[in-house]
Amino acid sequence: MTSFSTLNADLHCHSVVSDGTLSPEALAERAKANGVNLWALTDHDELGGQQRARAAASALNIEYLGGVEISVTWMGQTIHIVGLGIDADHAGILEGLRRTRDGRGNRAKLMAEQLLKVGIPGAYEGALHFAGNHDLISRTHFARFLVEQGICKDTEQVFKNYLVEDKPGYVPHMWAKLDDAVAWIKAAGGVAVIAHPGRYNLNVMQMDELYKHFKDIGGLGIEVITGSHSPDQYQTYGKIAQQYGFLASRGSDFHDPAESRIDLGHLPHLPDHLTPVWSVFH
Repeated sequence: MTSFSTLNADLHCHSVVSDGTLSPEALAERAKANGVNLWALTDHDELGGQQRARAAASALNIEYLGGVEISVTWMGQTIHIVGLGIDADHAGILEGLRRTRDGRGNRAKLMAEQLLKVGIPGAYEGALHFAGNHDLISRTHFARFLVEQGICKDTEQVFKNYLVEDKPGYVPHMWAKLDDAVAWIKAAGGVAVIAHPGRYNLNVMQMDELYKHFKDIGGLGIEVITGSHSPDQYQTYGKIAQQYGFLASRGSDFHDPAESRIDLGHLPHLPDHLTPVWSVFH
């Protein structure tokens, strides 16, 4: 596979196996229709859709990289690390992800209790209705419930008024350690990438520490072109990639046709001066 920056690579999206709304097969078909040449399904803390995604991609003649998005707690904040090119059957990463998923159910019940206190009943059961995988019930599923109930007009409004720090329904959770997540990805033969760095509530010094530590433990890339970044941030994180010597990744972070800001494969190309993360897979 080529390392050219003009390759239509989409290396970040989610299926119904985590908090997306489409099956792995439907995502593969959408990727094909949108001209994606290289694709990765990166469900949250779960590899259950990988065999289906790979088979669907193969049938459609799309190059495929095994993927995952691991939830990590860093400096008291949740950040996400994408693993690309992983062996989805590797015992070490499977066990690490199982441990990371533990506790989501109890957290969800606590979130529902908080929402009940502000006059929103039935949130746990309502969120479960949207969760294709009940072991991976998440804030996104609660957000869809709040939209369905007419409490918010869309999920963007939900995350301004609920489910975030200092708002009703927010319950912190200790996810994986950064060092462990990167170690699992590397052991499974993959490359670790910091997902959508522009989304984190960390100051410049904290982000600098994150980048340096991530690189010290073997992290290789950051997402530059992503559906979670604004066009201005494409330039900002392109410069960050150069400054720290990171490979650059590209992914829509697609979850749903109506919710997602950018469709699969509809992102701008990476700037020519950056080295694409897919170059390491030849």
